[in-house]
Amino acid sequence: MPHAIVTGANRGIGLQLCLALKDRGYRVTALCRQRGDLPAAVGIEIQENYDVTDGAAIEAFARSVEPGTVDLLINNAGILRSTSLDNLDLASARQQFEINALGPLRVTQSLLPALKDGGKIALVTSRMGSIADNDSGGSYGYRMSKAALNAAGMSLARDLHERGIAVAILHPGYVRTDMTGQSGLIDTDESVDGMLERIDELNLSNSGSFWHTNGELLPW
Repeated sequence: MPHAIVTGANRGIGLQLCLALKDRGYRVTALCRQRGDLPAAVGIEIQENYDVTDGAAIEAFARSVEPGTVDLLINNAGILRSTSLDNLDLASARQQFEINALGPLRVTQSLLPALKDGGKIALVTSRMGSIADNDSGGSYGYRMSKAALNAAGMSLARDLHERGIAVAILHPGYVRTDMTGQSGLIDTDESVDGMLERIDELNLSNSGSFWHTNGELLPW
């Protein structure tokens, strides 16, 4: 049975990823700060008190995972905060960097021994991290943190190539979740179905690609 680990797994996209992967026959480990909406009896292993900014929690969990047993790591945990030019909240921007950019990198680095050679990593990012696609400005902390995550994804794709580990950089679409105030254009099941299709297509030849959930390649 293949093993998948998902961060930010207690609600929204993360929860739907866990449920969809379980339906696909994966052993699923859900990492989250609090259980939230995760049901208790669906056969998903739930690891609470896991914060992607907490080095001790990250390392403790990594030590608990047997080396070479993880097929898929999905870094989904993230936050969105309003940071405009008129209200430039640098503390909020730093928090978004810690969670959206540095968090996934720290999680991935800690779990490298657990990842199988030939495994896969997915980073759930945003097209708001695209510099070429920015036609509205604003959202400084979120845009900058997601652009940084995209850059990290490309470096991971290069650095892990020799181990046969491929990396997908995925925009989930504008999804109806608590993060978007339920104002998105698609539901979580449609978003997750598309992202899992992109992960299915992921290989060393397209590792490091920046995809929309619908399969469109996004500009940097």
